[in-house]
Amino acid sequence: MNIPNQSILYQKTYDYQDTYIKEISKPIEQIEIEEIGRAFFSAVPNWASQLFTLRNKIVQSLGLKVGEEIADRDTYLANCQFEIGDQMGLFKIFDKTENELIIGEDDKHLDFRISLMKDKATNSISITTIVDFHNWMGKGYFIPVRPFHRMIVPIMLNNIVQKISKS
Repeated sequence: MNIPNQSILYQKTYDYQDTYIKEISKPIEQIEIEEIGRAFFSAVPNWASQLFTLRNKIVQSLGLKVGEEIADRDTYLANCQFEIGDQMGLFKIFDKTENELIIGEDDKHLDFRISLMKDKATNSISITTIVDFHNWMGKGYFIPVRPFHRMIVPIMLNNIVQKISKS
């Protein structure tokens, strides 16, 4: 699916992009963008967290960024306002509006951004991922990551919508 045209990431060209959108039963006007950010960081399935831990062990030896572990993740998330420049493990906050949060990281092999966006017109939440490769290492890195990414992100979006719908 294409990047939503109201996204900060719209109208740019990327080496890779995808978007997943899910309607939510709760009125989107009642949901703050920070709540979506908190739900995102607690929506990762356990098996995916284990894969990410394995990824960190492998890529650290290649000199790639891995991000610091947060000791008390729940307390950190409860207090996080997701301000530009804040860091959550590997993810840095790059931009924030009332309706969208842009997180990601820049590294020597690739840059990536993730848009968490609420859409009032469709009462939905979307997750858009964009990637720009810097070299062959970025392209090679993404080959095994891509199928897992495509599996994990829709699950996370479902978890986000369920979490927010219950709150």
